[in-house]
Amino acid sequence: MSKPIPTTMQAVQQEEAGGKLMLRELPVPRPGAGEVLVRMAAAPINPSDLGALAGFSYAGTRTYPFTPGIEGSGVVVAGGGGLFARMLVGKRVACTAIVDGQGTWAEYMVTAAQQCIPLKRHVDLEQAAMLVVNPLTALAMIEIAAKGKHQAIVNTVAASNLGGMILRLGQHHGIPVVNIVRRAELVDVVRSRGGKYILDSSAADFGERLRVLAQELKATLFLDAVGGEMTQQLADAAPTGSHILLYSKMSEQNSELDPFTALVKNLRFEGWFLPNWLQTKNLVQTIALTNRAQRLLTTDLFSPIGKRVPLSSAQAALDAYVQGMTNHKVMFHISAD
Repeated sequence: MSKPIPTTMQAVQQEEAGGKLMLRELPVPRPGAGEVLVRMAAAPINPSDLGALAGFSYAGTRTYPFTPGIEGSGVVVAGGGGLFARMLVGKRVACTAIVDGQGTWAEYMVTAAQQCIPLKRHVDLEQAAMLVVNPLTALAMIEIAAKGKHQAIVNTVAASNLGGMILRLGQHHGIPVVNIVRRAELVDVVRSRGGKYILDSSAADFGERLRVLAQELKATLFLDAVGGEMTQQLADAAPTGSHILLYSKMSEQNSELDPFTALVKNLRFEGWFLPNWLQTKNLVQTIALTNRAQRLLTTDLFSPIGKRVPLSSAQAALDAYVQGMTNHKVMFHISAD
């Protein structure tokens, strides 16, 4: 027997950009047409959540108070109308929040039915909570490399969870990955995963070593998740005609670039955003992609979890995550589904 839907729920909220997280009791939202209500089971803290907490909004403005959380998993307990929404009721799903809507760090969340992925029987809700942001990004990067006939990839966040996925997928597809870490102690993290080409961006000779390695491996796809001075360093090292994807700003600094470098070397810069990339896929391609991601969740796309916490510990969990951002996730355990 399914649990009755309560009238109120616990949710993490932030009242202003950069403000502290608080646990609030709120009304359980109701789904509209084409939407579903998900009883959340688990939700991670992702690097992309930090931008939202700092006030960044893909819509340009953010309404406060707001509930953070980009992705998670749970059980669909109600639909607001529409065939797909009705089909999802009672199903376990991975889900993402509506862009700039209310997020996954809550006991219940309303989202678009199309932003839910029905789960295979073998997939547990904890790993499913991390099915979208990193796994689909990693699969996308490898697809871009293969379609662009790039012989090697340069990855700027190699010690992260996403970095591990890109490395493992690259190994299985025969695509060498140059792994960049931001400090010396992270070299061993990447080496333990089987990384062969590892560079520390804090080293004095980083730029020259990157240039030599990129030329040697003919690495022409650069994945810039850092921004700031890293963008210029990548441009300086890139072989002529390289493709540089800008998809995050972990340094919290705007990308620095001398246009002359890009002009002379015929470099192609592209802003890349996962939801936009997914919109280029038709229904059959999307189903195939998400099925593949689920098959790989216990291997190439596995996400190690470092800490499991309740919603009531959100601020402490966030502080710990920011202090020690590595490949080990912080996971909110929300319900026992």
